[in-house]
Amino acid sequence: MTENNSSTIDFRAVVEQVGDRKLLRLPADASAGLPSRGQVAVVGTLAGREFTTVVEPDGKRGHWLNLDHTELPAGDAVDASLSPTKSWPEPDIPSDFQDALDHAPDTGELWSTITPMARWEWIRWVQATKNPSTRARRVDVGISKLRDGKRRPCCFDLASCTDPEVAKSGVLID
Repeated sequence: MTENNSSTIDFRAVVEQVGDRKLLRLPADASAGLPSRGQVAVVGTLAGREFTTVVEPDGKRGHWLNLDHTELPAGDAVDASLSPTKSWPEPDIPSDFQDALDHAPDTGELWSTITPMARWEWIRWVQATKNPSTRARRVDVGISKLRDGKRRPCCFDLASCTDPEVAKSGVLID
């Protein structure tokens, strides 16, 4: 890894396939250059294309990028450049949680005033399970917490890998 300045991190890594998902695991020195062991909003380039996203934690003090929406094949080495930003992109809200928000208009004002980072945390918390009944319960509890004025979910490790399709016990699958 080379750093152009204190806020840009350049590296080369190999596109990986974990199950049906494509991802790019950041090299340890690239990950160490990020300001948090948890999620980090970044702007950057990947294989020459600009993007804005949130880098995910791997549960081992590192990070990874979701590449599901790219044409990059697994096994290809790619050049990347990341710059942390305080401007978080808006997250994609899963349909079950969006439906619950739509049916709880009393939560709308709070939801619209919390930061995009907080919205990412709510969505991570809801999605961090493979069990459909646990997920449904989290959607219900999330709405209840929002009704109680809670701006963030509570009690989960922000540095663990919470995507159940690519993680086991909070750690990105090797």
